[in-house]
Amino acid sequence: MSFPPRVELCEVGPRDGFQFEKKPIPTDLKLEIIEGLAEAGLRRIQVASFVHPKWAPQMADAEALVARLPKREGVIYTGLALNVRGLERAHAAGLTYVDLSIATNETHSRDNANMTVAEGVRQAEAMIRRAHDYGMQPQLGLQTVFGYAAPGDTPLDFIVELCGRFSALGVESLSLADSTGMANPVMIRERVAAVRAVIGETPLVLHLHDTRGLGMANVVAALEAGVARFDTSLGGMGGCPFIPGATGNIATEDTVYLLDQLGIETGIDLEKVAACTLRMEAFLGKRFPGKMHRLVRRNVTAVSEEEGVR
Repeated sequence: MSFPPRVELCEVGPRDGFQFEKKPIPTDLKLEIIEGLAEAGLRRIQVASFVHPKWAPQMADAEALVARLPKREGVIYTGLALNVRGLERAHAAGLTYVDLSIATNETHSRDNANMTVAEGVRQAEAMIRRAHDYGMQPQLGLQTVFGYAAPGDTPLDFIVELCGRFSALGVESLSLADSTGMANPVMIRERVAAVRAVIGETPLVLHLHDTRGLGMANVVAALEAGVARFDTSLGGMGGCPFIPGATGNIATEDTVYLLDQLGIETGIDLEKVAACTLRMEAFLGKRFPGKMHRLVRRNVTAVSEEEGVR
């Protein structure tokens, strides 16, 4: 097997994860977690979503949060914008990277964005041009690439067409999202190969959910296909309110552990990420689906206690 020597992870927990929680998360705590993630070595962190508070109350402090983010050399803060107004807000807040996202399934598009897929495509093209006018780097994500109602029900030729179309517009990267967690390793290899054939040098990112327990297997398949960027979420936080049963993204700690075991460099301190996750579990009073954050901290505690006895 031939894997990339280094993989970059984009931490989406402070947006995708926090947005899914009903208990209000104070801005100060959000900042604490984001700073902790940066200290742990995450170099891309999605910090907020610029949507109307009616639809995402947890993101009502987006501008206030971005204004207080610490400047760190080499750390990129990104924000999600689903329409032109959101893009304008992200620009006014001072972000230089913006995440755009469109549906590839008609039902999901109407539920999630109240528009048809064709309307979403046209809007995304306009937003990419506007982002370039603002001097911003637009990152474009396609949702439900691996299936919506059933695995593979999103036509591959349509995905390939969209990727070629958006790559030609000059996006910073293209992201393929397994929003429903229906992907499997065979589909990963097939769809990644087809997309890579038309996007040239545009970086490809995978946004995987672990709904059916195949998250890590899909990461390995993607690595074999040459993918070197993934979205992950601390502790596996997240989900989608418009996809029944959808669980969070693949956990940052679990992904880092897997990559470490494969000899792939990430530059990320697993224990420091786990500390952020446990802080959020304690605040929210719940357990996240990831595995390694509890194992790592338990092992650290056991070693510390043993050394104390000595």
